Amino acid sequence: MKKLLTFCALALSSSTVFASEGFTWLSKAATVSGVEEAFHNQGIHHFEHILTFSLVGIALLVCGILYRSKVSNVEAAAVPEAGITFRNITELYGTFIMAQCRAVLGEKDAPKYFSFVATIFILIFLSNAIGLIPGFLPPTESVNTTLALGIFSFLYFNIKGCKEMGTLNYLKHFAGPLWYMAILIFPIEIISTCIRPISLTLRLYGNMYGDHMVLGIFSELVPVGVPVIFMLLGLMVSFIQAYVFIMLSMVYVSLATAHHDHDEHHAHH
Repeated sequence: MKKLLTFCALALSSSTVFASEGFTWLSKAATVSGVEEAFHNQGIHHFEHILTFSLVGIALLVCGILYRSKVSNVEAAAVPEAGITFRNITELYGTFIMAQCRAVLGEKDAPKYFSFVATIFILIFLSNAIGLIPGFLPPTESVNTTLALGIFSFLYFNIKGCKEMGTLNYLKHFAGPLWYMAILIFPIEIISTCIRPISLTLRLYGNMYGDHMVLGIFSELVPVGVPVIFMLLGLMVSFIQAYVFIMLSMVYVSLATAHHDHDEHHAHH
């Protein structure tokens, strides 16, 4: 739980920093008028996105502290609670995330990356879903927030790759198995890796911005009844986008940390 709290704080602070800098270079590069308008609108609700994201982060920190207090002693941790309680819901969520980690990263590595995956998923999901509450803007509707999350994931899997393989060996794997192809493969692999945070950024931003826009339009056209349907769809989209983000992040972690096994296999032959 200490790791969960740390990751939540890091994600919160990194998103706030990147949001304050803005994403002006993408705005300048945009050529389609609709995209230009979307990026221009980021400045209008800039503070609201940061504030909402901060509220989500603080709420998660409070929940983490509350859960830790409930399992602070061995007796409380060993005895399950009856019924639908905060602790049971939290542990159900943990079981779900651990299952996803095992499916992608394997039984051995799943516990090592559980904290990262659990924190990022719930942070993105709540940041998406909070936009369904009247008066709140989803932080992930801002490209600044999604960029910060994408860079956070990018830094994480690269740091883990360097830690697992050693920095030199990690850089070597970008060159491929054939030394005479390294001059061609290395820049391609570097570019491919550097594109990953941009891909995560635009996928999350585009889907959440579009979903919020559709909900807003239908809420204005038919204020009674119909918006409920789109709110349910919005909740589903919020879950799916958070799920896709963590699945891709886990795949990137797996690719960054699994090469040493591949290299060792070839070394024995």
